[in-house]
Amino acid sequence: MKAEIFKAYDIRGVVPEEITEQDAYSIGRAVVTFLRCGTVLVGKDMRESSPRLHAALIKGITDQGADVVDIGLCSTPLFYFAASEYEAGVMTTASHNPAKYNGFKICGKNVFPIGAESGMPQIRDLCLAGEFPAAKRKGKVSSKEIMDAYVKYNLSFSNITRFKGRKLKVVIDAGNGMAGFTFPYTFRHLDVEVIPMYFELDASFPNHEANPLKPENVKALQERVLKEKADLGIAIDGDADRCMFIDEKGEYVPADLSSALIALQMLKKNPGRRILFDLRSSHAAAEAVNQAGGEAGRCKVGHSLIKKQMRDENALFAGELSGHYYYSHIIRKGGKLFYAENSIVSSIIMLNLLCGTGKNLSELVTPLQKYHDSGEMNFEVHDKEGKMKELAALFKDGRIDWLDGVTVEYDDWWFNVRASNTEPVLRLNVEAKVKKKMEEMRDKLLKIIRG
Repeated sequence: MKAEIFKAYDIRGVVPEEITEQDAYSIGRAVVTFLRCGTVLVGKDMRESSPRLHAALIKGITDQGADVVDIGLCSTPLFYFAASEYEAGVMTTASHNPAKYNGFKICGKNVFPIGAESGMPQIRDLCLAGEFPAAKRKGKVSSKEIMDAYVKYNLSFSNITRFKGRKLKVVIDAGNGMAGFTFPYTFRHLDVEVIPMYFELDASFPNHEANPLKPENVKALQERVLKEKADLGIAIDGDADRCMFIDEKGEYVPADLSSALIALQMLKKNPGRRILFDLRSSHAAAEAVNQAGGEAGRCKVGHSLIKKQMRDENALFAGELSGHYYYSHIIRKGGKLFYAENSIVSSIIMLNLLCGTGKNLSELVTPLQKYHDSGEMNFEVHDKEGKMKELAALFKDGRIDWLDGVTVEYDDWWFNVRASNTEPVLRLNVEAKVKKKMEEMRDKLLKIIRG
């Protein structure tokens, strides 16, 4: 087994060069050993290698003495919803990665994510050692149908009415990923006209990579929104835990601004609550929340870190620049609280907003477009820590913090440089009140980083 497949937030690698069925078996045994769980909820995405890895994972779990509840094919939000009732959960998925990849997402009780700071190193070490305590019994496998409960939960967020006297028209690009499986079950109950794109499950991703963060992957959706004269476009990633929005003009709406719009909607029913934005987000998002009576805060990048901070600070909602929108969910029947993404709920809340205001998305976003940003830029740097310290020294007259990488703030501009948790690169984000200032400081930073 290769230690490199154990990432900051999940397990991921190329199949079979980096992840094998034997690896999946060992991961199953390690999860039971580390979490000391009696039952594990499992599910899988539609990738070609998922059935084999999924079966090997189940064998490892049951050989280590735990029972398995298998929900079969699922999206990541559906998996989290189901796992909230169990001691542990493992989903076989590689999220938005290309077809040759696969991996596993792991969570503990109340969907607490297992990551670099919450158990992933221990699971890695157990797998690498390959030595597990003898089980007193062999676990049993059962299956469970969860879709009806999931749909009911999603629909509980809907306040969708007619938009300007007619049905909303929405184009949804599932990217041949798991949204093509889960979205129809909920959307068929909504008073919305849906125009589907690439809903056929296809692990080869024949139309485009299932990663809506890359502009080239949403180009076809933007064109379709304009062609259909639709009110909204929704782009979903491979495992359907992320989504990005396209306005009626075919314009891409950055996820920090979408997060702000969703947060403002949620604050209407939950006034004064804590809202988190990852530290790359526009200052306009936090300002909007504070002006609406909420309490905005900053958080690190990465789902396991954000979910932990949400728990620690009792946050209602958190938004991430990658298109993750995190909710402090309560499952009605049990009153249990858990923190997880849900792209269907995010889409419904955005549709609620359009109907409730009678405004187009471009009109709603415009007040938040107060500042000018560089977008996230990536650089391969040999000494990432050294480069960040160099930047802190060069800009020592600014307000500096090290929450996640180095952030330096001035009255009229700010920047953040952080090391990626998933790639060997530094990521730069710059924002300023004036476009010329942003471009000037962006270029200055680029010269230093590339220097």
